Amino acid sequence: MGSDSIIDSRSDAAECRVSQASPPSRPLLAFALGSLGLLAGMVLIAEGGRRLPPDPPSIAPVQGAGDPEPASPTPMHDSRPGQPARKIAEDLIAPPPLDPSGIERIEPRPPLGELGLATAPKTPMPQDWRETLLFRPVATSAAVFEAMGRTVAISGTVDIDPDRTCTFNNTAWPCGQRARAAFNAWLRGRALKCLLPPDADRLAIAAPCALGKQDVGAWLVSNGWAMAAPAGIYGKAEAVARNARMGIFGPPQ
Repeated sequence: MGSDSIIDSRSDAAECRVSQASPPSRPLLAFALGSLGLLAGMVLIAEGGRRLPPDPPSIAPVQGAGDPEPASPTPMHDSRPGQPARKIAEDLIAPPPLDPSGIERIEPRPPLGELGLATAPKTPMPQDWRETLLFRPVATSAAVFEAMGRTVAISGTVDIDPDRTCTFNNTAWPCGQRARAAFNAWLRGRALKCLLPPDADRLAIAAPCALGKQDVGAWLVSNGWAMAAPAGIYGKAEAVARNARMGIFGPPQ
């Protein structure tokens, strides 16, 4: 009995060792199988790459019977300067002979209308003259006013004396006084911008003036309340006023 118990105990101890040693061998077996599978996959990939051709063969497109043929490239002409073109049949194709003595220069034709006529150039003013605002102007005659101690005559116009009398259809009327009144009614005390000399010189002077953006001389002459100077720029405006019988050229007002 003693020897049998010793043998049983030894066999139990051996089984215990085997049971304790068996679990660590399973992860090693799984790792080995995985490594073999990875190696087999790499071998298959390498073998497949060797069997494939390096470049697939190109297939030319098949042109159908109804498809249009591609257009041939247009030849490009060289536009760089080179030798001049050779003349062909100079005896048959040639410009007609021209005698310079037969050419006659004639005067240019008159303009079709007055709209295209160039305006007369303005008289250059001295460089020390400056645009000056003159407040509360008062007309003393048809084309003369006083403001801020200055007496200014509108340049390019001929003044109408306040004592002048005009006649229309054998009827006399005080056109000079009426022209002065019309000038004052148009001004209404509004400031005028005139091109004047320095303040030290306050003598009576002829100067161009404007009321806002309107030329004072052009307004006076075109409405017939002043006449244009012989060498001025308002000759056309006076002709219009005379034809329309405006201002001093018309009936009593």
